[in-house]
Amino acid sequence: MRDFNCPNCGQRLAFENSVCLNCGSALGFSLQDMALLVIAPPAESEHAGAVDESRFQLCANLHLAECNWLVEKGPVAQLCVSCALTRTRPNDADTVALASFATAERAKRRLIAELHELKLPIVGRDEDPEYGLAFDLLSSQFEKVFTGHDNGVITLDLAEGDDVHREQLRISMDEPYRTLLGHFRHEIGHYYFFRLVGTSPDHLARFNELFGDPDLDYQAALDRHYSQGAPEGWQDDHVSSYATMHPAEDWAETFAHYLHIRDTLDTAAAFGFAAAGATFERRVLGPSSFDTMIDMWLPLAWALNMVNRSMGKDDLYPFVLPPAVLEKMRFIHTIIDDITSNPAKLAEAAAPVGQSQQLG
Repeated sequence: MRDFNCPNCGQRLAFENSVCLNCGSALGFSLQDMALLVIAPPAESEHAGAVDESRFQLCANLHLAECNWLVEKGPVAQLCVSCALTRTRPNDADTVALASFATAERAKRRLIAELHELKLPIVGRDEDPEYGLAFDLLSSQFEKVFTGHDNGVITLDLAEGDDVHREQLRISMDEPYRTLLGHFRHEIGHYYFFRLVGTSPDHLARFNELFGDPDLDYQAALDRHYSQGAPEGWQDDHVSSYATMHPAEDWAETFAHYLHIRDTLDTAAAFGFAAAGATFERRVLGPSSFDTMIDMWLPLAWALNMVNRSMGKDDLYPFVLPPAVLEKMRFIHTIIDDITSNPAKLAEAAAPVGQSQQLG
């Protein structure tokens, strides 16, 4: 994530700011510019870093989802690119779920911004009615909600937005890490499997070599995992115990870690404690690019873990990346690098998909 500054006074800002606390300027995030811009009167909007308040405003979800993204003004209230992807939300009477809804949407905006930086296709339901990306953010207070992915629709149990509930689940499932952003990054991995891998015979063949057969009986694998647990020695080939459950989950877990690493490196570079080449803007291309990224990541992750321990906290990145996992991650990196640097392949990846996948 970038290091943001107020275009009016230079004050440092966070990604979530809608007002500069130093000069009082109204701010909005522009996904196209990857910057926070001042929302100014027409006479002042010609200055760099400003937009015309007669043409732009904040997302209609400013209060409901605490969204600070810019949208063009229209005859009716407009939703930003991220909020428009949400298909279902809690009803207005469910105040508890709505509080978690805002927390979830905040994490989702970070996800969408990173996907945009990586230049990955974000194909919504309006463009691909059967397999386009959509989010159902649901309350499990009165009904059972299963977090998962189904044909482009990502469902999230908003109870995950409650720190106590989420920590209890993390401990009961013996997980070293559990966050809303982590859930989104995992589930979006399923979405990109059928958009980037499932449509390519070459990529699918390599997937089978590294991860296994994606068509293995999913329910049988799920039952086996929760009755028997991860196999002995799983740490040699998988990034997490859950990744052992099914090849599709191995891919999604590895994909999520790829996104963790890319975004954390980008943020570290923005604040000067990682090489400038770690940013999305100055990404290294070619066969050596993955090795360069990992060479920057490993010492950074170690240093961040030691900083956390100095504050009495658990490790920031409590994971080990053995050679087998790095090879799987290299495959993900190569696909993304290949597709996003080739306009024809990118257009193909953004085309409607005619394939069904139901994954957890």
